Amino acid sequence: MAPQEGTVFVVDDDSSTRELLSWLMKRNGRQAQVYPDARSFLEAYKPGTPGCLVVDLNMPGMSGLDLQQYLKESGVTLPVIFLSGRADVTKAVRAVREGAIDFLERPFDYRRVVALIEDCLRRDAETRSSHERRRAHNARLAQLTQREREVLELVVAGRMNREIAERLDISIKTVEAHRAKIMEKLEVSSVAELVQATLSGA
Repeated sequence: MAPQEGTVFVVDDDSSTRELLSWLMKRNGRQAQVYPDARSFLEAYKPGTPGCLVVDLNMPGMSGLDLQQYLKESGVTLPVIFLSGRADVTKAVRAVREGAIDFLERPFDYRRVVALIEDCLRRDAETRSSHERRRAHNARLAQLTQREREVLELVVAGRMNREIAERLDISIKTVEAHRAKIMEKLEVSSVAELVQATLSGA
């Protein structure tokens, strides 16, 4: 089975856990990279790489919580799943409040591990896709002239061509020309698409 997109980064000081998760991911067609501690992960990780992070809550040196906080402060948005023991539930709940997707209590159920990781990878892909759409839309918006931006704002506000012409003190034909140019630059074919693209990219 060819590995699917999105890497599962496993950070755990327990070698048996690393081996188990690596095997489990390979069996389910996922690429996994394993690290014995947070520092080795940070040295190898290239920001922007799609995937998710499965990390031990308690590790010598930089703990899982410390790593989560560091990534947040660095603007890294990888979804995080924590591995924890029964005594760590309070910390694990705190980790979820800080943005972790969930935590797995040892010993964990294989099916739950796979389901959670698949959910994280799906979330990561959706987040990246949304960011890419917003970036592309903003790049297209940057092509608009100041007058086209003014017309766009009024179109999105539901104003008719006549109202826009009166508001901007220009002719209706000029408004129509601006609207046509706006739709061409934003790569939409209807006013509904124009409004949707503008609001979703806001």
